[in-house]
Amino acid sequence: MNDINGAAVPAEYITAKTDHMAYQPGMDDIGSQVLDEVISRMNVYDAGRYTAANVQRALDKDVLTPEDFGALLSPAAEPLLEQIALRAQMETRRHFGNAVQMFTPLYIANYCENHCVYCGFNCKNKIRRAKLDREEIERELQAIAQTGLQEILLLTGESRTMSPVSYIGEAVKLARRYFRVIGVEVYPVNVDEYAYLHECGVDYVTVFQETYDADTYKTLHLGGHKRIFPYRFCAQERALMGGMRGVGFAALLGLSDFRRDAYATGLHAYFLQRKYPHAEIAFSCPRLRPIINNEAINPRNVHEPQLLQVVCAYRIFMPFASITISTRERAGFRDHIIGLAATKISAGVDVGIGGHAGEDKGDEQFEISDGRSVDEVYQAICARGLQPVMADHIYV
Repeated sequence: MNDINGAAVPAEYITAKTDHMAYQPGMDDIGSQVLDEVISRMNVYDAGRYTAANVQRALDKDVLTPEDFGALLSPAAEPLLEQIALRAQMETRRHFGNAVQMFTPLYIANYCENHCVYCGFNCKNKIRRAKLDREEIERELQAIAQTGLQEILLLTGESRTMSPVSYIGEAVKLARRYFRVIGVEVYPVNVDEYAYLHECGVDYVTVFQETYDADTYKTLHLGGHKRIFPYRFCAQERALMGGMRGVGFAALLGLSDFRRDAYATGLHAYFLQRKYPHAEIAFSCPRLRPIINNEAINPRNVHEPQLLQVVCAYRIFMPFASITISTRERAGFRDHIIGLAATKISAGVDVGIGGHAGEDKGDEQFEISDGRSVDEVYQAICARGLQPVMADHIYV
């Protein structure tokens, strides 16, 4: 078992020459078979083989199989998108009513030890780096709490050196004073470290696999712990083993074939929920966005109709799952999709360091499209006849 703040292999020793499929010393290998099941199915997934009849057959079912899910993601489903959206809306209303959860992310540090070519935080990108101290974190929390939000997502860059697990844990303890629900989106850690964060007050863990295509993954992650594909893949399962009540899944759509990545994301969540039936499952549906020093980064072939198709397919395949629509998307699209399939929306978002309290200490991870305040998003939800919900969980 590692020290709570340390990895056995320094991040700088993991380079483009490191086998991206091999666990490094200090990384928990839990021996899960879920990875092999998901990747083997993804590798034989051929979105082009489905027909309209396959799509209609999936829509006629009450409970979908992975094969049906693959049909809903296929090009053959695009002409039936209106029908798919109506089915998704029906499932959303059946399981969530009119409720739409609201939250905001809080970035407390942007130091990173990974070299990911598409990310604004990557260690090779020359940006303003910053890390909030305890007093600064509390000022950010207070500023957010004053908006009425009761759920927060804490994020850091992926640096154990600058943002050790103990630092994240102390931030969580502070957040628990102000918020009912706390999520984290930080670098993957071991089971004992997830257990520690859960004891500090974390409810759920979100990890973006970015892309499930291992060969593409290798070319995009050129250094740091993130290069190790299976360790990242198994993060959600380690989090559940550490006591977390919920886990979130996402591929960054546009890095690779978005249909295969969406298919693998859905299967990843599906098989983990079958293995851990108590787990609360969530999806995020981010598209690639421009970053500082590289505005040319944009998603390939993932336009709004394709994103809508993915979100609706997730909803129909796993109707109980929470689905978040990111501020990477424009306001009008976000408002439209919460009326159909998404059940969670961020508001008052700042993806830099210190922006909520007006300090602006560090640069942003990516460009956002929807900069509306909490009140503006709240009113937009109400205008669609939906009910804004500030927290979905109460401790007694």
